[in-house]
Amino acid sequence: MFNSHQKPTGTQYTMTVTLLIVAFLFSPALLMLSGSFGFISVSVALVSSVLCIAFAWINWKNYSQLTIPSIETPPVRAE
Repeated sequence: MFNSHQKPTGTQYTMTVTLLIVAFLFSPALLMLSGSFGFISVSVALVSSVLCIAFAWINWKNYSQLTIPSIETPPVRAE
């Protein structure tokens, strides 16, 4: 993610933010509002949060770096 030869594109982060909001706010809030803290409810909330975080990470990796690293060549240092 912090490769100096690949620069961030600066676009397509809306879905990443949306997935993180669902994972950290909506899913736990829905669990609290439902009032049922059984094994199945907690498992579904936990699995949905983990899936949203995984998809957000995949989306971040796809759009945070250029796909063609040869667009920018690294500077040559004089010796």
